[in-house]
Amino acid sequence: QVQLVESGGGSVQAGGSLRLSCAASGPIYSPNCMGWFRQAPGKEREGVAGLDPRGTDYANSVRGRFTISQVNAQNTLYLRMNSLQPEDTAMYYCAARPGYCSGGYLRGDNYRYWGRGTQVTVSS
Repeated sequence: QVQLVESGGGSVQAGGSLRLSCAASGPIYSPNCMGWFRQAPGKEREGVAGLDPRGTDYANSVRGRFTISQVNAQNTLYLRMNSLQPEDTAMYYCAARPGYCSGGYLRGDNYRYWGRGTQVTVSS
């Protein structure tokens, strides 16, 4: 059973930075598709960033500010978030699936495994 555990969330002021981590354990092997999603209160879940060995994709709202990366040897996924804004406030979730991100990097129904989330709060 694949398990995903997020960490690194917290409270920052607008303009600040955070780095989220997602530690993956269990039977997950390259190639795999991994991504970050977020959900703010009263809003639908949104795909933030995704990657597989073929490439990456980002939501337009975070492109140029967020960077997704992976260290395979550590089975760890990262999301570096710069120039954070209050609208980035949300619960952030890590997700994964075996194989490539066929069907889209940012589609939630494309992923099989999910973490429990880490809260990011950005104050103005």
